[in-house]
Amino acid sequence: MKQRTITAILALIVLLPFVIMGGLPFTLLVYVIATVGLLELIKMRNLGKYVTPTILVLILLWLILIPSSSSILSTSWFTKFEMVALIILLLLAYTVLVKNKFTFDHVGFILLSAFYVGLGFFYLIETRDGTNALSNILYAFFIIWATDTGAYLFGRAFGKRKLWPTISPNKTVEGAIGGIVLACVVAVIFHLVNPFPHSYMIVIGVTIVASIFGQVGDLVESALKRNYGVKDSGKLLPGHGGILDRFDSLLFVLPLLHFIHFI
Repeated sequence: MKQRTITAILALIVLLPFVIMGGLPFTLLVYVIATVGLLELIKMRNLGKYVTPTILVLILLWLILIPSSSSILSTSWFTKFEMVALIILLLLAYTVLVKNKFTFDHVGFILLSAFYVGLGFFYLIETRDGTNALSNILYAFFIIWATDTGAYLFGRAFGKRKLWPTISPNKTVEGAIGGIVLACVVAVIFHLVNPFPHSYMIVIGVTIVASIFGQVGDLVESALKRNYGVKDSGKLLPGHGGILDRFDSLLFVLPLLHFIHFI
């Protein structure tokens, strides 16, 4: 627990200045974090030996991450969709060139991995580029942290019924409910200090859904690791594991908040 806390504090010290600065430094940092996250998935599936598909899927990730406000693609011969489609076709063609050593299933895995990682971090960049950027990012992080903390504390104190033992044996129904409750408390305090243009009922309702989605994101990552027989997605963050172990909830929460036009 001590190591987890120290790592979390150090990570916050590194991340916070970039969040405050925004712009290109923040975008580049997100690119680095997302790249590491995708490489963790590729390693988890033992596909790192396929260099060409790895390069192609990293390019795909970087395309997905291009912010809406960017002018990079405005002078390009291809649209963003066309470039994504081209990479998909090249990956499929590669399966033929290597005589199916790299299979259609492998293509499906790395494509889904790129979109899984890319969408969440794309919306992190979009959030920082949008209105009320710092407030919205802090809200998302506070809700996720409160959910994790509440789930841990309530689970330790009251946990009896397993939430999904085949995927994550330590998670309990009581912990999940506790995470939602603490997230709502934090959201109400946040709304008092830094009001959203929404009523308390809407803020609480959105927080409940976001907290649930965050826990689903956590379970998705747990299911992936269990399926591929690994304990952590990586070793970059001592006490936490890899990038995906730390950002799994965010990959679900931020897209949700944008889809429902809350931020």
